[in-house]
Amino acid sequence: MKKGIASGAFDYKKKNKIKVIKTIIQSIILLIVGFILYHAIFDTKQYAVPDHAQWSNTNGFVALSYFGVARTGTSELISKKRLDQQLQALYDQGYTTISQQDVLDYYKSGKPLPPKALFLSFEDGRNDSSLFAQPLLEKYNFKATILSYANKVGSKESKFLQPKDMLKMMKTGYWELGSNGYRLTYINIFDKAGKLIGVKDENEFKDRENVSYYTHYLMDFIRDENLVPTENRKQMEARINADYKSMNEIYKRTLGFVPNVYMIMHANYLYGGMNLLVENVNADNIKSMFGMHFNREGFSFNDSDESLYDLTRVQPASYWYTNHLLMKLRKDTGEKVSFVTGDQKRAAKWTLGSGAAEFADNRIALTSLPAGKGLLYLKGSGAYSDVKLTAELKGHAIGQQSVYVRYNRKQDSYVRISLEDNKIIVEQKEKGGKAEKLQEYTLKNSAEDAAKKLEIVMHGNQLKLSLDDVQLFNGQQIKGTINGGEIALASEASRANLKDDIYDAVFDDIKVMSVTEAGSEQKLLYKNGYAGIEGIISRIRNAVNASFDWAIDTF
Repeated sequence: MKKGIASGAFDYKKKNKIKVIKTIIQSIILLIVGFILYHAIFDTKQYAVPDHAQWSNTNGFVALSYFGVARTGTSELISKKRLDQQLQALYDQGYTTISQQDVLDYYKSGKPLPPKALFLSFEDGRNDSSLFAQPLLEKYNFKATILSYANKVGSKESKFLQPKDMLKMMKTGYWELGSNGYRLTYINIFDKAGKLIGVKDENEFKDRENVSYYTHYLMDFIRDENLVPTENRKQMEARINADYKSMNEIYKRTLGFVPNVYMIMHANYLYGGMNLLVENVNADNIKSMFGMHFNREGFSFNDSDESLYDLTRVQPASYWYTNHLLMKLRKDTGEKVSFVTGDQKRAAKWTLGSGAAEFADNRIALTSLPAGKGLLYLKGSGAYSDVKLTAELKGHAIGQQSVYVRYNRKQDSYVRISLEDNKIIVEQKEKGGKAEKLQEYTLKNSAEDAAKKLEIVMHGNQLKLSLDDVQLFNGQQIKGTINGGEIALASEASRANLKDDIYDAVFDDIKVMSVTEAGSEQKLLYKNGYAGIEGIISRIRNAVNASFDWAIDTF
């Protein structure tokens, strides 16, 4: 009886101790989150203006514009973590952000810019962009422009900043204001069957996969099902002028001024071959209302010969890794960059053939060269012959992620399994020959960001392949001359992606095992990921980060 009481008392004390520890940890997390939220809400820091006397750059500047920022990221909005990584890399490369006035002074008065000048902006006027970007601007002492749509003033949609919010942001010095226009509305929408849908606002225009053509409200005449204008020149001009007039009145009434920067929707249309009558009415309004206009997108560098009303910027996609952005900047500017490697110990197990590779936890992100490949070779894998390789492929659906087995670099012979534009392609290549396609499978109903579990077994002259635990084939015959070589990874942009010729292939949890003659696993040859105490630390770190995210969302 006494033993039972003693045991119960011990369990009770142990449970209380665990509760106390949990309470302490939760309290610490909430205090830290409270500090972060206070910092974000009350903007306790002030931007430090750089010393312009040290500036001597007369070549030009880079402009980056993000759609928006979300806590964990979406298909359009970059995650706060990835944005932090990219801004950190830009800071480490020596970039200094410049203000709108710096741009005006550069073009109007010839005043120099910092050695590496960056014009940074965030579009669409979203609350979450302000919340998540603010601490990062403070961290790196960066200045940015937040752009808005004038018709969202007074909107009940909580995701949009209101004038009082924007004016408050300006007081910190980290933010300036800009405009994307009066509205985000689409015209001349046709579905894939050729049926005219007409005019729709952003909130109504959801089913874009079924659309073959559309343009923005300011970009054309409104047309009928035969593409014949339904309005004359006077009516078109009145419609477009009304948008600019409304924008002007709203900004002056609510902010007291019209923002100096304009980024028209859609980019690359104005001065790009659009109807000249429509172009003229837009150009006249823009020059009368704004000090500068970022009209183009897709190229980041603005030199001294650019027009203030035809500037260019790059909109990094939410799925771009840091090296993707750096590769793009190197391509556009011609300047050297230092790519991000991440975990040096993991990187040391591979040889980089081309491109850039980042190693983080159980992930390898391999960035291709522009219009070229990224290549990684696993050191020592030339000694492997019969192997089983498993991995998760997590790159964007449009692009090529490849795994090579028995890759002989001298002979340029290999067996290659590629996930390309939502297809699985299996190829073999002998010395001196051309790549021969053995199999091709089209993946159906595959989400863009869905991971693909790949399993490859190479034994003798036979290849087995499974995708997402479904066996695609068992015992594909491989030519006997392809009998030795390394394991390699590759990335390459899709020809279907005309906008971007750089691609990030993403490989998670790569594991390589030797196999017996019977085809069963025998020995672990390589594994990318944490193990033992490193794995425990990684899980604890991820749990703490998840707790912070939960607290921010909840409170």
